[in-house]
Amino acid sequence: MKAGIIGGTGKMGKLFAPVFERAGYEMIVSGRSTAVTNADIAETCDLVIVSVPIRDTVRVIGEIAPLLGKDQVLCDFTSLKVAPVAAMLKSEAQVIGLHPMFGPTLSSIARQTIIMCPARITGTMLSDLRGIFLHEGAVCTIATPEEHDRMMAIVQGLTHFVTICMADSIRRLGIDIGKTGPFMSPVYQIELSLVGRLLSQDPALYADILQENPFVPGVLAACRSAAGELSEIVQGGDPAAFAEFFSRDTRHLGTYCERGLELTDALIECMVKK
Repeated sequence: MKAGIIGGTGKMGKLFAPVFERAGYEMIVSGRSTAVTNADIAETCDLVIVSVPIRDTVRVIGEIAPLLGKDQVLCDFTSLKVAPVAAMLKSEAQVIGLHPMFGPTLSSIARQTIIMCPARITGTMLSDLRGIFLHEGAVCTIATPEEHDRMMAIVQGLTHFVTICMADSIRRLGIDIGKTGPFMSPVYQIELSLVGRLLSQDPALYADILQENPFVPGVLAACRSAAGELSEIVQGGDPAAFAEFFSRDTRHLGTYCERGLELTDALIECMVKK
């Protein structure tokens, strides 16, 4: 069995190539500077994985789709699924969308989540792919492409939007981050670390996550509405109104509030001991 990763010279490709090699696949990869082409992979591999930037994914899939047969399996590693899966279904291959919910800086996929969006694939092949990831210690979640993209509008879109807004608020206020150090609380340190982590990466990735997902605008509208209402309550100075706003969210999150407290307590404890 042979597997190929289009865009496999990137960090995500380098993380996953050994995963498939350990599962018994002969691996080849293509990239901007490789002798192996995308067409070579499409024409010779049993398992074809597209791992390119979000904005390029549908185009690349369209270029290789005519080269694929019904005995091959076509996947992608993109952070969105509706459009890439629709493009993959134009081929004759079996199709499944994959989304690793982690960055390529990890040394292992153990205890990490991989979303699987089976679109046209045999039960045996789906089980085999899932088995590869489970054997490596990953956690697999099955979803439809639309369900995936709706969830990503929250899990990625809302999270990254709020993080970027925090960074830009600090910039607008002219705050010297270094001078906040002596005043730093554990929670502020965690939040600031998330800001630093995001801003140290490729802005194109986050632009695509926020701009290419059709469900993000609705999420951001809710975020703006919440921020506007909370701002009015804060400026109004009414503790009862704030408590009601706060309590609505506490009731909605339910038992996760306690879980979140436990998780962040553990994280803070690790930071203290480091």
